[in-house]
Amino acid sequence: MEERDTRQETERALLVGVDTGEEEDFDYSMEELGSLALACGMQVVGLITQRLCTPNKAFYVGPGKVEEIREYAGQCEAQTVVFDNALAPSQLRNLQQELHMPILDRTALILDIFALRARTREAKLQVEMARLQYLLPRLVGMHDALGRQGGASGALSNKGTGEKKLELDRRKIEHRISELRRELAEVEQGRNIQRKRRMGSRIPQVALVGYTNAGKSTIMNRLVERYGQASEKTVTEKDMLFATLDTSVRTIETEDNKPFFLVDTVGFIHKLPHGLVKAFRSTLEEVRYADLLVQVVDVSDSHYRQHMEVTRQTLEELDAGHIPMIVAYNKSDLGDREYPRLAQEHVYMAAAAGEGMEELIALIKEKVYAGHVDCRLLLPYDQGAVASYFMEHSMVHAQEYREDGLFLEVSCHRQDADKYREYML
Repeated sequence: MEERDTRQETERALLVGVDTGEEEDFDYSMEELGSLALACGMQVVGLITQRLCTPNKAFYVGPGKVEEIREYAGQCEAQTVVFDNALAPSQLRNLQQELHMPILDRTALILDIFALRARTREAKLQVEMARLQYLLPRLVGMHDALGRQGGASGALSNKGTGEKKLELDRRKIEHRISELRRELAEVEQGRNIQRKRRMGSRIPQVALVGYTNAGKSTIMNRLVERYGQASEKTVTEKDMLFATLDTSVRTIETEDNKPFFLVDTVGFIHKLPHGLVKAFRSTLEEVRYADLLVQVVDVSDSHYRQHMEVTRQTLEELDAGHIPMIVAYNKSDLGDREYPRLAQEHVYMAAAAGEGMEELIALIKEKVYAGHVDCRLLLPYDQGAVASYFMEHSMVHAQEYREDGLFLEVSCHRQDADKYREYML
C-alpha cells in the first residue's frame, strides 16, 4: 500500500486553482493554499489558475490547461502539483497519468500537515484514521502494476487464480481502520473520565476556538504564565497554520478565587476536510461541554470576517453553536486601521505582547460566574444531605467543623442560595 511520505523536507510545489465563481474570494483562497504549502515544508515555485463555469469531469482543469501545467512544472522544476480544489478519485488518477508526478488536493495537503504536527497518541490515531479514509476510494490507479497474483492455498485459494493487489490493499486499509476505531474508543473512554472529573469539580470550563493561527495557544500561554498553577506547562505557539493539534486543558486560578478550566482546541480553516472534523470529533467535543467559548480572531487579517463565519459554521457542525461566546480580537496592535465592533461581548488584545489579558479574564469571570454568589453557611450535622449538595454543586472555598455544625464558605448559584437561605450567616 503506497502512501505519501510526510517527512518535513523542502519540496518544490506548483499551485493550481480553478475559479468557478462559487468562491467568495478566490485570490485569498489561493494565498491561503500557499501558506498551507509552506506549513507542510514546501517551497512554492509557481501558480496557475483557470476560470471555468463547470470543472472538467476528467481533469478538473481543461485539457489544454493540463498541458500548460506539465510544461510550466518542467520549467520551474516542480516536484508536486497542489490543487486548491477537492479532486475526485478519477480526476486524481487521470492527472497523475498525464503529469507523471505526485498530485495533491487541498484535503490531502491539510492531512499531510496534520500528520507532521501530530504529537500525542490520540492525535496520531485520529490523523491516520482520516488519511486512510481519504485514501480508500482513491486506490484505483495508485499502482503501476495491478496484475493478478498467483493462486495460493488457504484463505485466498477460493479466489481462483488470485486476487488483485488493489483488493489486498483495500482489505488492509479497512482492517487498519477497524483497529484505529477500537484504539480511539479506548482513548476516548479515558478522555471522558477526565472530563467527568473536571465537571464534577463544578469549576467552569472555557474553550478557546477560532481560525488557525489566530493566537489561541499564545493566549493560553500568557494566561497560564500569569494565573496558572506552577506545575502547568505552556503549549507550543508558532506563527504558522496548524502549529498545534492537540487539545490542552489548563487550570486558571484568579486572585479573587474564581478559577476555571481553559481549553485550547485545534484551529479551523476554510474548506476544512470533513474527514478531519469527523476524526477529531472526540477531541473537539471538549468544546461542546464548555460553559463559555472565547472566539479568538486575528483582527489584523483583512479576511477576519470570513474567518469568523467559518468558525460559526464549524461550531454549528459540532453542535456547539448555542454555547455563550465572547470574542477576543487578537493582534490589534498590528496595522493602523480602525476595527469595527462585530460582537456585543468583545475585548481587543495583543496576546504576544501580553496586552488585554486582564480585560479578557474580567470578561470571562463576568460570564461564567454571572449567576453565582458568595455565601457563608452553617449546616447542622443532621443536614448531611444539604452539605453533600453544596460539596457537589458549588465551589467550596473554606470549610470548618464547629461545635454547632459544619461551616462552609462557598460560591454557589443564586437559586441554591435562595433555597437554603435559612442556613446563611
